Amino acid sequence: MSKIDFDPEECPVESIAGEPAIPASRMSVDWLHERFVHPQVWVPERMDESRMLQSAVTPIPAAVLMPIVVHSHGLSMLLTQRTAHLHDHAGQVSFPGGRVDQSDTSAIETALRETAEEVGLDRRHIEILGALPDYFTGTGFRVTPVVSIVRPPFDLSADPFEVAEIFEVPLSFLMNGMNHQRRTIQLPTGGHRTFYAMPYERFFIWGATAAMLRNLFHFLRA
Repeated sequence: MSKIDFDPEECPVESIAGEPAIPASRMSVDWLHERFVHPQVWVPERMDESRMLQSAVTPIPAAVLMPIVVHSHGLSMLLTQRTAHLHDHAGQVSFPGGRVDQSDTSAIETALRETAEEVGLDRRHIEILGALPDYFTGTGFRVTPVVSIVRPPFDLSADPFEVAEIFEVPLSFLMNGMNHQRRTIQLPTGGHRTFYAMPYERFFIWGATAAMLRNLFHFLRA
């Protein structure tokens, strides 16, 4: 499995995706429920990262929770900043989640267990909406994104080994193509890698996390 050897924030912005924002009328729990019960035809977006995974490598199954938090002022997405010393995706913004454990009965169970371990969010606060197509990372994981609704009040407690910070980003910001940057890095072996980035305040959302958010965006706008 490969580790990144470049600073994604220094990669130039090649273009802005630029699709219109998801209408405000769709930014409600009721509408999200309806979309997952009756999904429309859509095509997942495949990024260069997933193509980097050689077919000879057996991907490691993993799952993440995409927790949409319900506030009186609107919906937001809960994210984490990983600690800098981790072996995989150190220092990156990510969803709570991790590798499938032998005791897990499903990807949903993995996402719920890992979320409780990483950020202390108890499953009694989490309502599962459904899962998006698996995403293959260049570091060798096959990740199932599990989308959920989370209703405050709830308590959070970050695992200090894995999580440096827990924060939220307005869903309206993430579900707007004008905030989706395409950035490109020239690879030392030749060729290039293009990835999405969604910088928000002091947080740099990119790579697999941004790609899964793009697929949620496509799913909701279909």
